[in-house]
Amino acid sequence: MSLWPGKPYPLGATWDGEEVNFSVFSEHAEKVELCLFDLRGRRETECIDMRWQTDQIWHCYLPEARPGLLYGYRVHGPYAPEAGHRFNPRKLLIDPYAKALSAPGSFPRLAAGHQVPGCRNGAGKSAYPDRPGGSAIMTSELASWRRERRAEKCLPARMRWRHRQA
Repeated sequence: MSLWPGKPYPLGATWDGEEVNFSVFSEHAEKVELCLFDLRGRRETECIDMRWQTDQIWHCYLPEARPGLLYGYRVHGPYAPEAGHRFNPRKLLIDPYAKALSAPGSFPRLAAGHQVPGCRNGAGKSAYPDRPGGSAIMTSELASWRRERRAEKCLPARMRWRHRQA
């Protein structure tokens, strides 16, 4: 898959009608990887090193990417809890700017980068280091609202956003 520098803004995954620009902020990251997944979100198909950084924003542009793509980030950096840094590249991070998410039912346990009570996985290790804990879905801002709502159907019922009227 070819990779271009892209732009730092807008943050998140942005479809421009032809390709997708990915950008994410991290002040202390030493390396950021964009991880792509199969359509079911169960297998990581590619891990791309985001080589470009502008003002603490890591970015790249994927010409072959399209809406519906499942992705996440692995971020490398210091592990120094006393300084507020808990970088763990074994954990897949969701895009904080994502407009839709896809996650297995055991997402909270899989997303933990630390010892989870009741799990026998050793301190500081992931219960499933190579399995994704959840992933973002690249949605198109150019798509109709009806098309975007379909992405919601792939989420477990307890994770769907409920619209409430006052």
